[in-house]
Amino acid sequence: MTHNTAPPDELTFWSFVDYAVQKAERELPSVNAEAMRMVLTLNRATSMVVYDLESSVHRPRGWTWPGFRVLFALWLAGPMEAKTTAEISGMSRAALSALLNTLERDGLITRERATHDRRALQLSLSEAGYGAILGVFRAHNRRESAWAQALEPEERRELVRLLNKLMAGSTDAEAKFRN
Repeated sequence: MTHNTAPPDELTFWSFVDYAVQKAERELPSVNAEAMRMVLTLNRATSMVVYDLESSVHRPRGWTWPGFRVLFALWLAGPMEAKTTAEISGMSRAALSALLNTLERDGLITRERATHDRRALQLSLSEAGYGAILGVFRAHNRRESAWAQALEPEERRELVRLLNKLMAGSTDAEAKFRN
């Protein structure tokens, strides 16, 4: 067994992908190494971008990544019901419920009962929330642009095309989604 072999001292966030794939292939010869590499790389790239956005843009302004996602969704698609906001922003209803208290306390959103269903909550950006998301998104988009500069325009379009293809294939993979 090789499960007790210590990783090399030089292992980094990115080199771990190669190390993990090689070790998994040795210990489980039937592993789909290409799929493993793809998902690990996608996960790590996403983690790097999100961490950069959080630490460069959101946290310095007292925001969290989930808070930004909610305000972003309400800015571009709102007002909307809380359950739709949770779905669009990729969070559970329970997580959204806890976050809404903070966003409302900070004066960024308003909550009211939906007219069509008194049990449902209708969420909207407040005037202060609207101004805040505009300012934060400008900074956010500057960071997005900095990341995008690593690729040529055609490469960016191809990456988006491939990610859309991957997401479209999630049905065939019987992937689970938060809803």
